Amino acid sequence: MFALKKKETANISTKPSSAPNVATQQSGARPAPSADYTSSMRPKPAMPIPNRGLSAVAPAPAPIVSAQHTANMPSQPTIPTHIPDTPSATQETSASSLPTEMPTENKYARPAQSVASAENGSQYAPPPEHRKEREEAAAAKANGEAQDTFEPHTETLPNGERVFKAKSVGDVKFADCWYTPEGINYIRDKTTKFALIRFEAEDQDEFLRALEQGYTGSSSYALRFAGENYRVERVVTVTGVQYNCRKMPTETPNLYKLGIPDNITRYLATLATESGLILFGGPTGMGKTTTASALMKEFLEQHGGFLYTIEDPPEMPLDGLYKARNGALGLCKQCPVENEHWEDGIKSALRSKPRYILVGEIRSPEVASQVLRAATSGHLVLSTIHATSVEDALNSIIKYAMGAGLDQQLVADLLARGILAVVHQKLEGTTVLHPVISTVFANPNPLAPDQLRNAIREGRISLGTLMEAQSTRLFKGMSMFKEL
Repeated sequence: MFALKKKETANISTKPSSAPNVATQQSGARPAPSADYTSSMRPKPAMPIPNRGLSAVAPAPAPIVSAQHTANMPSQPTIPTHIPDTPSATQETSASSLPTEMPTENKYARPAQSVASAENGSQYAPPPEHRKEREEAAAAKANGEAQDTFEPHTETLPNGERVFKAKSVGDVKFADCWYTPEGINYIRDKTTKFALIRFEAEDQDEFLRALEQGYTGSSSYALRFAGENYRVERVVTVTGVQYNCRKMPTETPNLYKLGIPDNITRYLATLATESGLILFGGPTGMGKTTTASALMKEFLEQHGGFLYTIEDPPEMPLDGLYKARNGALGLCKQCPVENEHWEDGIKSALRSKPRYILVGEIRSPEVASQVLRAATSGHLVLSTIHATSVEDALNSIIKYAMGAGLDQQLVADLLARGILAVVHQKLEGTTVLHPVISTVFANPNPLAPDQLRNAIREGRISLGTLMEAQSTRLFKGMSMFKEL
């Protein structure tokens, strides 16, 4: 009997004991908790409680844990200890007392303890630095100082028509616009080469009033509106007055930034000290006047001198004083044509003793004959003419001059003696335009043998072979004429 009891005691002693250790109880230390017990001591999520003017979160009861195993437990978040004078923390929160929509990852949201009560209709307030920015923006807007963020854009109307809208007429980069008698403004649609698109701006009515008030009695006149320069052509149609406007640059561009090949611009710049005619040909709106004006600006900045322009109306802002690179001074005076009398303007220019003369356009027999006379009288003359090619530009000026009553042989001789260069220019591209240039040059020395001068005198203006040979010499960096 005694042996049996001893065996049972031995079996019992080998099993894990769930009873507390006597030595542990005597020392006052708590036993090591089991895994199940340890996990039950993790802090529970905080439970929100109804707000009554202040915001707080009810903390879960903290378990009693001895210092012996606290170090083995995960770090616990800081739990607020202040509980406002509200119903019991164990009371369930009513759904109506919570915000109906909580923002997700809102950078303006403040911590939970400072969120205003949705029950009182409050909104989530931004942090102080953002609140200050909003207050300053509101004050600036009240004082009219707020920046306008309206961007030009295209809208499609319910009827399918596309409209380009902008804050101001001056905000949009366009070359031409057409203000019709019906009060509708059109500009070029850059999605295609020739199509138009309706254009609307908030100051459009003011622009129309400026067009009407700027009318000088001449069909062509200059206008400045909203910091931009316009060349206006006023025409009378069967439905009323229409204004065709071309936006001009606010400053004359640099010759070397027009996209023209460098070897051509460099050679043109060397003609500043020569006398004769540089003729720019091409279709309407292809940048002939822009290139001619940029070349004149280069002459003034390179050598100085007096430039006299005859334009209807003046387009590029050339007028003023120039300081040349060599320290000399240059002066330009732009003179509008009065009552369509271009020839009177050229005569006045010749009497003013200029170094350079810029004639806006050759479009009448009188102007053509006067330009040829000026080019053979010691001046450097630049002008433009409508033409489809280099050869067409030369033939056109001959025909114009003959219309003034001059003999064909005399006209050919004047042109042969006076010509320095012919530049034909057109622009290609849809959204981004680039110039396509064709050129032919005469020997600056009028006494030296020259193929171009001979071809003009003989009436055989077929210059394909000559132009190709000169172009090859230019691109290879060779001298255009052997004796130069």
